[in-house]
Amino acid sequence: MASHEEDCSPDTLAFMELAIQQMASHEGDCSPDTLAFMELAIQQARLAMDSLEVPVGCVIVEDGKVIASGRNRTTETRNATRHAEMEAIDILLEHWQKNGLSKLEVAEKFSNCYLYVTCEPCIMCAASLSILGIKEVCYGCANDKFGGCGSILSLHLGSSEPLKSHGVPQGKGFKCTGGIMASEAVSLLRTFYEQGNPNAPKPHRPLAHQATH
Repeated sequence: MASHEEDCSPDTLAFMELAIQQMASHEGDCSPDTLAFMELAIQQARLAMDSLEVPVGCVIVEDGKVIASGRNRTTETRNATRHAEMEAIDILLEHWQKNGLSKLEVAEKFSNCYLYVTCEPCIMCAASLSILGIKEVCYGCANDKFGGCGSILSLHLGSSEPLKSHGVPQGKGFKCTGGIMASEAVSLLRTFYEQGNPNAPKPHRPLAHQATH
């Protein structure tokens, strides 16, 4: 599945920067805690970049405390689904299941959690967050190719008639705020791609008839 972990073209990065300029700044309206949590997500993104991964990071917060963090690990794990959000979600699921929480109890826990992530969740991650019933998502820069929270799809709006599976609501909407420390998030992405993504697919050799033109 295509995602924010794919390569960003110069046009995409230019779009992100333009969006930042055009977007009314949310940082002035943010609490010190919001900025502090987003800074922790930025730190996770830096760890991803240090590991030669696309720099996206996140933290999940409950009752004012960070209970999980994640960074992009798609290359390390050779698994295209290992986005920062999925890493953090799996940490919580494993912890809560070990503690014997039921599916309904896990859903209740998620309904009190906040996600802070450096880039707008992709469609896959936004769908997962909707199914899990996250309370709120705060993100940095927009994801104009694969964003699931307004850029491409608006999965955060949920469904007026959520499906149910084993009594657990599916497809619940959640509050979403973008543009928080967006310039820092884009700066990391630009630095990563300007220095060259060592894990990017090599370009195909031109066809013989194309090479002659």
